[in-house]
Amino acid sequence: MSPTTLELPVSKQKGYVTNSNLTLFGIATALFSRVLMPLKIPSPINFLHFVAVPFACGSVLLRSRSRDLKQIAISKQLIVGIFLLLVVTISSALVNDAGVINAVLDFLLLAEPFILILTIVCMPMSLEGFHRFRSWILRFAMINLLFAYVQKYVFRMDKLIGLEDNVKGIFIGQGAGHVIGGSVALTFAVYYFVTAKAKPLWFRLAIVLACFNHIIISDTKQVLLSFIAGYVLLYLINIKDIGKTLMYLSIGAVFLGAFYWAIYNIEALQPFTVWIRPEIYGPDGEATQLKMATFRIVPTYFESPIGWWLGLGPGHTVGRLGGWMLESYWSLLQPLGATIHPASKAIWQAVGDSWLGDQSSLFSPLFGWAGIWGDLGLLGLAAYFYLAFLVWWHVCVVDLSKYLMLTVLVFGLIFSQLEEPGYTLFVASMIGLGWHEHRFELQKKHDREN
Repeated sequence: MSPTTLELPVSKQKGYVTNSNLTLFGIATALFSRVLMPLKIPSPINFLHFVAVPFACGSVLLRSRSRDLKQIAISKQLIVGIFLLLVVTISSALVNDAGVINAVLDFLLLAEPFILILTIVCMPMSLEGFHRFRSWILRFAMINLLFAYVQKYVFRMDKLIGLEDNVKGIFIGQGAGHVIGGSVALTFAVYYFVTAKAKPLWFRLAIVLACFNHIIISDTKQVLLSFIAGYVLLYLINIKDIGKTLMYLSIGAVFLGAFYWAIYNIEALQPFTVWIRPEIYGPDGEATQLKMATFRIVPTYFESPIGWWLGLGPGHTVGRLGGWMLESYWSLLQPLGATIHPASKAIWQAVGDSWLGDQSSLFSPLFGWAGIWGDLGLLGLAAYFYLAFLVWWHVCVVDLSKYLMLTVLVFGLIFSQLEEPGYTLFVASMIGLGWHEHRFELQKKHDREN
């Protein structure tokens, strides 16, 4: 790696400032658009990030003149992966007569975090620019945490209709806002604890505890489940010492036992008991039947075997677009040619017919992987996994980034987090920052050796 990649000429530094500001603006539009809604800002503000993030990416790609061969190689592969997802989305839309706006929005919902990672990786950041960019992202997370605490302890919004679901952080007015806010909070906690090494341990622990309390007061127990599962997966991937593995498994068993006791004896943790019902699991259990409803219902609408490969069309099943976004913004999207499909309504009906339908999103059939498969078929899943593999292999160069990505993949089994821009763009920014931080560490090592 050439030292010139870290210190840029003045003219390029000016270009970088513009690009970093554009990128930060794109992230901010996804995180804070809901905050503007009470100010009577028109609802299309929620779509601004779909323009801002790709625009920032285009600006970076056109203006960046990085000589770092690794940056160039990663960028080319990510562009190819994004293009493949676009081809599959367009093909599915054409085969299923889905509206053009369906294809555009569905593609952006899935591809936007990868576009942001491409943007950040391509930026020829200086060390000063890196710290500035990182500081702003962390401020965004702190604002989300502050909003949640004000909602809970000042305005007592948990006492309103909807109970704890009203503690949404900066994602106010959004149906799953409490889950997104909790997800951003815990992602911030993990990232800050691991990377803010210059801060005292007690301060980093205080941030972690504050964020953990966020998920308790917002009743987002599935967030904790995803982070625990993500850590287990990361550990299994990195197994090298069998002795240590057995030790950690023993510690984990003790922790689970203590946690099992706590959820029945500590009032704040009692919502977790909703999952501990052995009779609802198994092949014929109500939870299993409801969770797998999408895979039973969607094939009944296939008109040919191609449905297995390209699905029912973008926005036509249970992704975020077809699940509720089209309905919420129908007056805006219908004039643009948006289309809906009866499969979405049929799956929602299955949710309404089940007594578990309103118990927890853990039982919901409207989860990320089901949505991609239902909308875009097996080819859609393959294109998405290919993009995820590229990021995992080339950009997740530290365990922290791998851990955050694994939590996203686990979330894909629970609800619609894969298509929630406020969450996915925040995680994407963390992963991109991790790549640059690793780059700086390698450069320091190179300088010391020479």
